[in-house]
Amino acid sequence: MLLRTSCYLEFDIAVHTPFIFMLKPCSGSQQWIISEEYRHTPMLPVFEFSDPYGNLCQRLIAPPGRLIINTAAEVMTSDSYDRLPGAPFVDIENLPDSVLSYLLPSRFCESDRFANLAAEITSECLPGYDQVSAIEHWVRSNIAYEMEGSDIQLSATEINLRGSGVCRDFSHLGIALCRSLSIPARLVVGYLHGLVPMDLHAWFEAYVGGRWYTFDATQSELRGGYVAIGYGRDAADVAIFNQFGPPSNLIVKHIAVEKIHHN
Repeated sequence: MLLRTSCYLEFDIAVHTPFIFMLKPCSGSQQWIISEEYRHTPMLPVFEFSDPYGNLCQRLIAPPGRLIINTAAEVMTSDSYDRLPGAPFVDIENLPDSVLSYLLPSRFCESDRFANLAAEITSECLPGYDQVSAIEHWVRSNIAYEMEGSDIQLSATEINLRGSGVCRDFSHLGIALCRSLSIPARLVVGYLHGLVPMDLHAWFEAYVGGRWYTFDATQSELRGGYVAIGYGRDAADVAIFNQFGPPSNLIVKHIAVEKIHHN
């Protein structure tokens, strides 16, 4: 599936403000970046680096006034995503070093508080993929999906008590439950073709059977059209922008994902 993604952000800046943006998707096993655009007004020095999770990040210092960031990319992405029921649990001693950090509790995924619930949800499952699939189904069935949420980010524990949340919250809860079973899990943020209402989306991946598999408790059926921008332990690692100093006003955000049809 060939997609064109775009993101338009407009800020009202009061004082000189350092920013870190995470807006550029990378080529990987499930997607290939054919072309990309990255424009900002006014013209400013921008420095790019890769964070500890391999995400492309951009640093800049915005002067007072309007700051506009406009990005676009053409991406070839999977038409469908692998499902492999029965894929086995990977023993901790056999996990790659790069995966180990996704076993630990994190700011929004307090996996050390979910052992009993995770054991209950997966009591009749084979260890590994089937456990994650049961967790995905449980979250979808027990947490009410909200199209829009507040700016206050809640943890997995809070979402479980509240019983409702946005895509980010569904993923945090799924991740916490997986990690409580010693299954590595990570948050993914990006685009999803056909999402209504259109906005950035969050889902999660779990490491079983020797590789990462995609799970999304907000969708009744896993389909193609995902474009990943960032990976991390939870939302604290994959914000599309972080600003430092007095808060600036985000006055416009526009996200679009369009399918490109071949002639």
